Amino acid sequence: MFIGHFAPAFVAAAAYSRGPKLGTYFIAAQLVDWAFFALVMLGVEKMRIDPGATVMVPFDLYFMPYTHSLAAVGAWALAMGIVVAIWHKDALGGVLAAVVVASHWLLDWLTHAPDLTIAGGDQRYGLGLWNHPEIAMPLEIGITLAAFIYYIKRSRGPAAQPLILLAVLLTFQLINWFAPPPAEASMMVYAQALIAFGVATGFAVWVGENRYFTQRGGLAAASL
Repeated sequence: MFIGHFAPAFVAAAAYSRGPKLGTYFIAAQLVDWAFFALVMLGVEKMRIDPGATVMVPFDLYFMPYTHSLAAVGAWALAMGIVVAIWHKDALGGVLAAVVVASHWLLDWLTHAPDLTIAGGDQRYGLGLWNHPEIAMPLEIGITLAAFIYYIKRSRGPAAQPLILLAVLLTFQLINWFAPPPAEASMMVYAQALIAFGVATGFAVWVGENRYFTQRGGLAAASL
């Protein structure tokens, strides 16, 4: 899953309007993938290109215990929650950021071939919806659009900015699905992933800075 990971970020930002803004939750949503590609660059975690890995995604993610095991995701979630709570002086915002990080494992479990672990080891989990495009594609687009609409309905602000963010996300997703797969795993592949996360987060920061939420009495107030 790619842009579907941002669905919990939209929901968290809209559900608790006094908390961190959308950009913070976008970082949380892909935090473990930021860490994964950084660790792959360092040779700590491993992936390779295998056209037979799944029908939709040719990535064989065969060693990622420090980012994508359930225990590791829990640790990343706790760390993110603590940082956000301290930085924003907001315990609930920290909890929501942690939940967004933790959601990454569940969403990956839905789509990945069995390559996720509980705490490393040989037992692997994954429902494998990447082998069923007729389910995986509508699911990813559906949850992203539903969360985006919830965010828009809960907030006020210029229409163009969130629509541009949505267009960027959908463009990235179409490239992810339909662009020719890379011949091999390389620094270029890893860098492209990190750049995509950075661009999406940059647009989310831009959107979040310009959205306002309806409070009691019908007043519009910026999220903190």
